[in-house]
Amino acid sequence: MKLLSVNVGQPEAVDYTDAPGGTTGIDKRPADGPIRVTDPGPKGTGGSGLAGDAVCDLRHHGGSDQAVYAFAREELDAWERELGRPLANGAFGENLTTSGLDVSGAKIGERWRIGPDLLLEVTSSRIPCRTFAGHVDERRWVKRFTQAAAPGAYLRVIEPGEIRAGDSVEIAHRPDHDVTVELEFLASTTRRELLPKLLAAGEALHPESLRAALKYVETEAADD
Repeated sequence: MKLLSVNVGQPEAVDYTDAPGGTTGIDKRPADGPIRVTDPGPKGTGGSGLAGDAVCDLRHHGGSDQAVYAFAREELDAWERELGRPLANGAFGENLTTSGLDVSGAKIGERWRIGPDLLLEVTSSRIPCRTFAGHVDERRWVKRFTQAAAPGAYLRVIEPGEIRAGDSVEIAHRPDHDVTVELEFLASTTRRELLPKLLAAGEALHPESLRAALKYVETEAADD
């Protein structure tokens, strides 16, 4: 398992986002040299965990629990075949393009060691939005991406470090529950009845997903 590229983006004004100022950093491109990765701080104040990478809509993106976004090259290859066009590393706005790693099959709370120093922890899936749809520029993109249920993973920074293309990726810890990124995605989108299952991941789960699961359980209990 390895890191094929580390991707960063700069603010760009576009007509397909409702982000403040009409700008987005979703157009990520592979970086030439090493990139420092640190905890960016709480959502709403902190952006990307990668140095030199822009997060323009702090209402919905960035912060400690969405510091890094990873997507598997294998999934990009599958979309290339589906869409009939090439997709470069970073094409889906991911910070990390990986090889040999089942990103959407990773468990919430799973930890990855990348290079000698960086340690990341899986928190949640990526939910497709209007900006993503506009960037990819494909009809019915949000629905198609949702149906595929291979969303890639957001991660928080446990130990900071520098990374670069070619670094090894090792699974340093894999929890003993069965809450995967894919399951969290399904529960958050098309199969809300799965929300209670997310509680097995505990506090490793993204706080917003945890609150949604708890609210669902409380509502179901009140209705009984």
